[in-house]
Amino acid sequence: MSITICFDFGNSRLKAAIFKNKELQETRVLENDHPETIQALLDECKPEKTILSSVIHHDKAIEAQLAAHSKFHLLGPATFINFTTPVGKPETIGADRLALVAAAVDLYPNQHNLIISLGTCITYNFVNIAHEFLGGSISPGMQMRFRAMHEQTALLPLIEASNEFPLVGYDTKTNLLSGVILGIAAEIDGIIAAYADKYGNFNVLLTGGDISYFVPHIKKRIFADQNLIYKGLYAICEKNN
Repeated sequence: MSITICFDFGNSRLKAAIFKNKELQETRVLENDHPETIQALLDECKPEKTILSSVIHHDKAIEAQLAAHSKFHLLGPATFINFTTPVGKPETIGADRLALVAAAVDLYPNQHNLIISLGTCITYNFVNIAHEFLGGSISPGMQMRFRAMHEQTALLPLIEASNEFPLVGYDTKTNLLSGVILGIAAEIDGIIAAYADKYGNFNVLLTGGDISYFVPHIKKRIFADQNLIYKGLYAICEKNN
């Protein structure tokens, strides 16, 4: 049985996805990036291959640790990928965005794909039919918007996300929920429409930790997959090992 662990170190959470014989078995949230935490997972799973995608300043010691216990790959500018990056300064593209685009090309080859990731930030990533990642855009994510309104005003509270709110808010909390969640949904619909005017037909792939709040409000037909980044990491790991 071939086991691969895909590590995704994002701004909000450190996650690991465990694949067995090409199938995603489970995902876990890690408490930290300490070598002891990583070693416990290695001892339990005994992976043949590992890959790390990181957009934070992680503990560099774990790179050597993973390399000592598996065929390890660090996702970065030198990574072999299944698409090209004809953009200015391709070395600055975030590892998470590379993994998302790799997943789209692997799952929906020879098609235009717009991948929208709803996390700490919202990223819009467009890869065309020729497998060229053309870039996209970045905007503040849901939690960032909630925090900004709380921290930059005197009286607005910091609230927890919920899908229990009306279009017309009736108190402070529901006003904030309606404004942020429906505002982001309208943003997504608007950007999808702008891409449609420019490129015609394309797939829309929605992913990220916050997708459950937005799937009910998006008008365009979409493919929602919370594990898309892990599938991309696995495809990259296979290509580089």
